[in-house]
Amino acid sequence: MPERVPSDHPSVTTYRTHLRRSGGTRRPCLRLPADVAAEAGEIVRLVLDGDERHAPVTSDTKGLVIRSAHDNRRMARERDGENRLVEWASAVGRDPDDAVELDEIEAGTLYGLRVPGVRAVYSATETPRDSLSAIAERLERDDDA
Repeated sequence: MPERVPSDHPSVTTYRTHLRRSGGTRRPCLRLPADVAAEAGEIVRLVLDGDERHAPVTSDTKGLVIRSAHDNRRMARERDGENRLVEWASAVGRDPDDAVELDEIEAGTLYGLRVPGVRAVYSATETPRDSLSAIAERLERDDDA
């Protein structure tokens, strides 16, 4: 059963950041603060207005950035389907250069994005500690021993 965690809970780290322009477009993207425990190439879960989405983390010369959020991991990997980050920004009236608050619920895996001053409650679900490939490799090593 997932644990419910409010954005103002002591276990949640909140970063004040801003939406930025995605390259030469007018679409918003999210520049991640340097202290966020994410890495380029990962897909993190990003909660937008209570809906959990999947967001690929990329990098550029200025650091880590999230340019899109999608309905599932496959769509995030392939950058397929609607960009839920752009939809969310439009729905809450946030444009590039507007402040947002990024809540780190589970470092490196689960984040929430919200308008400053608005409280959110997140469902913190445990993610597998190892990928399936890592588990298979470990079992294979055990068989060889």
